[in-house]
Amino acid sequence: MKKYLEPVVTATSSFSRRAALSGMGIGLGSIALNALSARRAIGSPASSTNVLAPKPPHFAPRAKNVILLFASGGVSHLELFDPKPELVKNNGKMVPDELIKGQRFSFINPKSKLLGSPYSFSKHGDCGMEFGELLPNLARLADRTTLVRSVRTDNVNHTPAQVMMATGVERPGRPSMGAWVTYGLGSMNSDLPAFVDMYSGKSQSRSPLKPSGFLPSVHQAVTLRSGHDPVYYLSDPDGMKRDDREVTIRAINDLNRNRLAEVGDPEIATRIAQYEMAFRMQRTVPELVDLSTEPAHILKAYGVEPGKPSLAGNLLMSRRMIERGVRFVQLRDGGWDHHSKIFKELPEKCGELDQPLAALVEDLDERGLLDETLIIWAGEFGRTPMLQGSANKDAAGRDHHKEAFTVWMAGGGLKPGLTYGSTDELGFMVTENPVHVHDLHATILHLLGLDHERLVFPHGGLDHRLTDVHGKVVRGLLS
Repeated sequence: MKKYLEPVVTATSSFSRRAALSGMGIGLGSIALNALSARRAIGSPASSTNVLAPKPPHFAPRAKNVILLFASGGVSHLELFDPKPELVKNNGKMVPDELIKGQRFSFINPKSKLLGSPYSFSKHGDCGMEFGELLPNLARLADRTTLVRSVRTDNVNHTPAQVMMATGVERPGRPSMGAWVTYGLGSMNSDLPAFVDMYSGKSQSRSPLKPSGFLPSVHQAVTLRSGHDPVYYLSDPDGMKRDDREVTIRAINDLNRNRLAEVGDPEIATRIAQYEMAFRMQRTVPELVDLSTEPAHILKAYGVEPGKPSLAGNLLMSRRMIERGVRFVQLRDGGWDHHSKIFKELPEKCGELDQPLAALVEDLDERGLLDETLIIWAGEFGRTPMLQGSANKDAAGRDHHKEAFTVWMAGGGLKPGLTYGSTDELGFMVTENPVHVHDLHATILHLLGLDHERLVFPHGGLDHRLTDVHGKVVRGLLS
């Protein structure tokens, strides 16, 4: 680009204002490009062909990997984690006016009747953590669990609340948490993606939890699907042998490297890395997804039937990924949006999740991986203490609720056996130790050795970060 930075001025030509501004503009563009491709927040620049090389954290991490189980739709804390005897006692009465004043709801009339939970709660473990009867296996692990009962968010509608949980703002277009983590720390396995996404239930392949936003696209999640072809276009085309494919990729990347040397566009480095990664994944992914190689007792513990897609299979797959150094594993599970039939459908969803999630915790613990793996089960919000729809038990539901919900966590430097925060007697508002989604993000990054205020990326004239301009680390959650 040097020839563009030195405008030619001859004795007979004038150095016009337009020429000066043109040259200066290109020069500033070059500076900006160099800034974008540099690692401003952490460590040294990654090599041009290994943009996911491991990078040092800001400080000693407590966790190295994350498994995020995202329950799309919103989990009811009132049935599972946050017992409310007063809500049960006042079942069928009108909600107090002072609670709903100024509040927004998605579908119900704010002046609705209260709905008590029909499920019993009991205390478990030495810590006395309370669980609803729908989670008997997770209840056994109370002393290895961290419950945050005081989480809140900003929006009562699914898409903006999911985008907030994923990216730290309500508007699409920003990087997801997994992308930020891989940007900050890189990958520990050059043969598998650093950020992997899987889905089950009613979740779809498209999701606001996957994008890299304005970060280099190498940080976007790679989705693994169930079935014969877990990654699109990973198989060799008909009539092409593996050696032919390797020669083709080498030729393409030779051209890409020439172009990278000429223009310095970091997206070209991403393209080179993705071509090479895809070729290596042709060998590593089939072995990764073959659950039939697991011992029979492990398959039984998770409740997995090899070859049958399920949340249980994805949870077992997440352990296999953690063993292989995948940095961020994201499991999206749909079907948690219970506007009706909550007392029929919620037990079904808990039945799909309770056994394999408990098995994952125990499996990681037995392999010595739980202390360095942060496991999170969360939705985008909770459910209202008020009834939605018919009072008939078979038809009753709950609306979206942003003011208070629970996030379940384990491992990765958290304080085990801790129940953090509390809500009022109806489970409507946080009354102690509020944790905003921004605070949750700041704490997750902190556990990984990343300072959320220093993990920034320059875009559009601003230094952006996952926590936007908010967030504080919740020190009370740390071991």
